[in-house]
Amino acid sequence: MSTAVLVPAYNPDQKLLDFIDDLRARAEFARIIVVNDGSRRECESIFARLADFPDVTVLHHEVNLGKGAALKTGMQHFRREYPDYVGVVTADADGQHLADDVVRIAGLLEKSPRTLILGARRFAADVPLRSRFGNIVTRNVFWALAGMRISDTQSGLRGIPSSMTEELLTIKSNGYEFELEMLIRCKSQGIRVIECPITTVYLNDNESSHFSPIMDSLRIYYVLLRFVGTSLVTATVDYAVFLLTFALSSNVLLSQTLARAASVGVNFPLASRGVFRSQKGAKHTFPMFVLLVVSMGAVSYGLIQMFMLWFGWNVLAAKIAAESLVYVANFVIQRDVIFGNAATRLFARLRHPTERMAGA
Repeated sequence: MSTAVLVPAYNPDQKLLDFIDDLRARAEFARIIVVNDGSRRECESIFARLADFPDVTVLHHEVNLGKGAALKTGMQHFRREYPDYVGVVTADADGQHLADDVVRIAGLLEKSPRTLILGARRFAADVPLRSRFGNIVTRNVFWALAGMRISDTQSGLRGIPSSMTEELLTIKSNGYEFELEMLIRCKSQGIRVIECPITTVYLNDNESSHFSPIMDSLRIYYVLLRFVGTSLVTATVDYAVFLLTFALSSNVLLSQTLARAASVGVNFPLASRGVFRSQKGAKHTFPMFVLLVVSMGAVSYGLIQMFMLWFGWNVLAAKIAAESLVYVANFVIQRDVIFGNAATRLFARLRHPTERMAGA
């Protein structure tokens, strides 16, 4: 196969050796790359045995840097040494992934070499509660904020196209949140995501996992909550300018106009780079962004006037109600049109109608 396998490993045990043995027996992968992410000394013999295999490369971190960092180290090596390969399949080292599923993901990647193939676990009743609960919450929050319907946002089994690895190396996250950032980059870059069902394996209630339910979950949700944070910062500027101008002029139209103008300078850089990670140039997105701001500002102004006239509300209550009503439309248009790739995904869907795309 013209595909490599990348396995980040931290304090592995016999299950990693068994997994690599099974992989080598199931298919002839171009290369298997294992990254020792600062494991304890007792694990040195495991990595030494792996390094003895002619088709396995073992890379080392002197200290534990995180799963994302290990994946990036492996991708750097992959890009440097095997630039002509179709892509790389990432898998976990703790026995949660089966060799047969890795082979299937690799086969799909070779058929769709510009698509991210995501191994999707089934979270049935026999799956540990913390894993089921975390998956349900994360996938629904991710859908609401990123607009992508993905059933397993934290799956470590992924087929990553070679063309995507350069972009992934620019992600600053080094922990488990790296995998969520990867999906957001697919959104901003218009890269198709296909989910492939895989076997769900949890050994001894998943006790071998190095995922910290508290700290790693916080890092993951930070990635998602930056969507909300940008809105709060922009809203603070908007309301402050609006109320100050209204206090001085008692003119709703002037207050709304100045508030929108002030919020543009805050919201555009935060939204384009901080939230949606858009790689489109400002010359393409800024005119559309200004048009959206003007349009939503006009709608909001009309609603403010309506609430004040029809219901007798004061200007602050009317402003809050109006902005709340236009918020969702404003967010979705920014996410999917201005900073997203709605047209790209639509054309891709028309070209490949039989393949399931995330966000469909």
